[in-house]
Amino acid sequence: MELAFIPTVGRVEGRIRPPGSKSISNRALVCAALAQGKSHLSGLLVSEDTEVMIDSWHRLGVRVEQQASGTEADVWGCGGRLPNLKADLFVANSGTTIRFMTAALSACHGEFVLDGVARMRQRPIGDLIEALRRAGVRCESLNGESPDCPPVRLVAEGLPGGRIEVEGNVSSQFLSGLLLAAPYARQKLEIAVVGELVSRPYVTMTTEVMRQFGAQVSAIGDDRWEIEPSPYIGLDYEIEPDASAASYFWATAAITGGEVTVDGLSAQSLQGDVHFCDALQAMGCEVTWGENSVTVRGGKLKGVDLDMANISDTVQTLAMVALFAEGSTRVRGVAHNRFKETDRIGDLAVELRKLGATVDEHDDGLAIHPASSYRPAQLATYSDHRMAMSFALAGLKIDGVSIENPACTAKTYPHYFEDLAKLIGKPIERKST
Repeated sequence: MELAFIPTVGRVEGRIRPPGSKSISNRALVCAALAQGKSHLSGLLVSEDTEVMIDSWHRLGVRVEQQASGTEADVWGCGGRLPNLKADLFVANSGTTIRFMTAALSACHGEFVLDGVARMRQRPIGDLIEALRRAGVRCESLNGESPDCPPVRLVAEGLPGGRIEVEGNVSSQFLSGLLLAAPYARQKLEIAVVGELVSRPYVTMTTEVMRQFGAQVSAIGDDRWEIEPSPYIGLDYEIEPDASAASYFWATAAITGGEVTVDGLSAQSLQGDVHFCDALQAMGCEVTWGENSVTVRGGKLKGVDLDMANISDTVQTLAMVALFAEGSTRVRGVAHNRFKETDRIGDLAVELRKLGATVDEHDDGLAIHPASSYRPAQLATYSDHRMAMSFALAGLKIDGVSIENPACTAKTYPHYFEDLAKLIGKPIERKST
């Protein structure tokens, strides 16, 4: 097993630009691959999640050429007509890839099987399968033990149009996948969400990326969208830095009482996770929003009670800040976090208790009660990139913290520990045990 040993630090000051947004990268790759004509993507994230997305399109016969750095790519779109009409796709543990691809392929023609690692076979996709079935698509789970989970088999003959209803309380990615596929329906498509919609900003991101590629999509109130049939058009597209990744650096300022500027993001970002800074402000930090940067200055931290449904990927980050606040912090509205790469409520609680915090687990979140002092701990990551990245922040103030399997950050941020080391000005040692 490899461990990363986190050094304690004093006040951290600096600036950083994280790599490209995973969420925008994979949405842009879908639009570019389905588009008419050639697209050039810059600022593309280089990670496992984007690699499996690109590999899937390669297997389907779509030409994608990356520059040596991987951060730029040319994509020759297929215009919704796939060169390869039969393919087996391996998506590792990328939720965006399997959900977006399942929906996108339903609007095309061919026979496809989508599968991933063992954890992917535990992650729900049943609501998307059911929505596609109701729309007349031949789609099924091949998972005998968990029939709402992958592998997924799809026999696609195109989307007819009309109305599709989809549940929104488990993942907004089901809705985003349907939206991305919708311009290739034969007639106008109306998509309606049934019940609660979690992570709404990600849906706004989806529709904005679609519009930039030429889609005609209209929001009708808060729970319906209408999409006219029209192909995406290839273009030059720049991807902004990842706001979820930026949360770790803003939290570094909060935890150490320092000042950290993240370049490339602003209040106008497509990503809702920039509003993690609002949570830090509520906890006592000072936030400065620039035209192309966001700066957080640490202050005296206090516990808060927050609904984080719209920024659920930053719950683990906030939990690390909560360890050093005065008073308890309650996080609500994130029941769907149990179905991510790991159970991001239950497993997070287990690891925080190792450090000495008291944690109350709730159906929709957790409450964190800081300790007067903390103890060294070897923290498990459950092969979850966000566990590894967030737990490193605790080690900046708690002596003797080590992180298991730090390489799992390759899913979205392969060089995270190197970038964190540069920001704090101290090396992060990694050893195999």
